[in-house]
Amino acid sequence: MEFFQRQTYPYAVPRQATYAKKGMIATSQPLAAQAGLEILKNGGNAIDAAIATAACLTVVEPTSNGIGGDAFALVWTKGKLHGLNASGKSPKHISVEAVKGLGYEEMPKYGWIPVTVPGAPGAWGELSKKFGKLSLQEVLKPAIQYANEGFPVSPTLSKFWKKAYEVYEQQLTHEMFQEWCTTFAPKGRAPAAGEIWHSPNHGKTLQEIADSYGESFYRGELAERIHQFSKESGGFLTKDDLASYHPEWVDPIQVNYRGYSIWEIPPNGQGIIALQALNILDGFHFDEKDHVETYHKQIEAMKLAFADGEKHVSEPLFMKHAVRDLLSKEYGALRRGLIGDYALQPEAGEPALSGTVYLATADQEGNMVSFIQSNYMGFGSGLVVPGTGIALQNRGHNFSMDPSHVNVLAGGKRTYHTIIPGFMTKDNQPVGPFGVMGGFMQPQGHVQVIMNTIDFQMNPQAALDAPRWQWLKDKQIEVENRFPHHIALELGEKGHHIQVQLEPNSFGSGQIIWRNPATGVLVGGTESRTDGTIATW
Repeated sequence: MEFFQRQTYPYAVPRQATYAKKGMIATSQPLAAQAGLEILKNGGNAIDAAIATAACLTVVEPTSNGIGGDAFALVWTKGKLHGLNASGKSPKHISVEAVKGLGYEEMPKYGWIPVTVPGAPGAWGELSKKFGKLSLQEVLKPAIQYANEGFPVSPTLSKFWKKAYEVYEQQLTHEMFQEWCTTFAPKGRAPAAGEIWHSPNHGKTLQEIADSYGESFYRGELAERIHQFSKESGGFLTKDDLASYHPEWVDPIQVNYRGYSIWEIPPNGQGIIALQALNILDGFHFDEKDHVETYHKQIEAMKLAFADGEKHVSEPLFMKHAVRDLLSKEYGALRRGLIGDYALQPEAGEPALSGTVYLATADQEGNMVSFIQSNYMGFGSGLVVPGTGIALQNRGHNFSMDPSHVNVLAGGKRTYHTIIPGFMTKDNQPVGPFGVMGGFMQPQGHVQVIMNTIDFQMNPQAALDAPRWQWLKDKQIEVENRFPHHIALELGEKGHHIQVQLEPNSFGSGQIIWRNPATGVLVGGTESRTDGTIATW
């Protein structure tokens, strides 16, 4: 496996991969990574470290996730890969008719309408009970401490916080949004870089979650607070919706790509889109020196996979086509045959019937975790439950209002979900966790880092640092400002409408940890486009 050593890529920032033996935590915020490492050193395993890091991220990176968000996890332990779907359902009494009755023709971004049952606290409790070594009280200690004592805001975090505040100040004028301002803009503005921000209410809520293993959030005092806030401000969410929620253990789905198994969480997540694209690309040969042809085929495969995802993917109960049909080699070959020398307008096929945080952890026992958590669109719905610090997600914004659409809004239904953790194995042995957060960039990032790893033998850091592209719609493609200009021009000649995006964070934020099967040595990469860091032992 050359990608454990190879350091270079022609258009990459020259950074080195990180190596360790006893443990590794890779995520987007240094304090959260250190929290996970602290748990490892205190006798916890990779699962404990993942929970600690995730909880800490709700405090030290609230612009991307919160207690009131969803989570997904892929966990390798004792020779098996486990999948956890901790996304929540819509309120039982919401409907297209009810939302239209309130004057909306499309799902709004903010307020109670797009709020679904949060799954993240349930994920922490479930992972701790099933696989953890330490108590949840001990695992959440670092997050609780940062919430109570505060931490200095980083420059990247400050930038996104300021952007969110400017939007919310203009658009969220109803009194139900006041608690967001009280919690996240206590001085009437977003905190500046280097300024200490703390949230004692957040700390109290985390302690309540720790003491009850998440039960209070769904069937206790915290659930009652959420219910009362919803009832008083016109929300659909009730304590019955919360009480009926439980995270779901699922069988991960996979495709074989050049001898490696690439794993994702099954729908309602969009990981199937990354797998479809890889399934299409598996039939091509890629020359390391022919960058234009590589990018062209990647983009075309991604467009076809997204077209299928938009039409076919929802909660499995509502899907017309089974996952096995969408990921079959025969269907992949059929879609591959549509790719030519010129950019196509993507359309969904018909197979035969039959604003997010990501973290990766590993320990010396062989446990590895791929974990992703999000409120969606930054802070989410703009709603914070009074006295708790719980920022509620707006994941329901992805529901369709079209009654004929597979992802149409309905009560008690999970929506199409953007957040996806990834994992790679070979010959039934773990290679490791990977992920790229960032809305609809995520499956595109998964495809790019996996191909960088397998096809071009890059180590984790080089695979992440390589210039990225993303498909927007139709033939519109965004590329990073350091994307090679001559390649962008040649892609334009193939019919792609290329735009240069100056904001590097538009292309996702990724983390990778691979394990050398011969030595057990861990090698990791972290995101250079944000405050990415790796804590090692």
